[in-house]
Amino acid sequence: QVQLVESGGGLVQPGGSLRLSCAPSGRLSSISAMGWYRQAPGEQRESVATATTGAGTVYADSVKGRFTISRDNAKNTVYLQMDSLKPEDTAVYYCHIVTLWRHYWGQGTQVTVSS
Repeated sequence: QVQLVESGGGLVQPGGSLRLSCAPSGRLSSISAMGWYRQAPGEQRESVATATTGAGTVYADSVKGRFTISRDNAKNTVYLQMDSLKPEDTAVYYCHIVTLWRHYWGQGTQVTVSS
């Protein structure tokens, strides 16, 4: 059973930066999309950024211009560079990978933006 392993979360001051990484524990094939979601306390999980194979990237309006998603297709790894972080970015961030056969989710990594 392939699992997604996330890293890079933590505590950062407003205006700071963090880089999240997500890699599968085994080989995945026929990946159609890789992305990141987040869920704040008491809120629904929302899409932050998605990189669709052959179709570009999509960002939530709230993070446009501040977050950048990237992929290393050779390693099946997806990254989320988060700059100019705000307190409202505080949430658990989940990696999401879609193949032709199923969806995979990471276990979540906490990002806290606070002074």
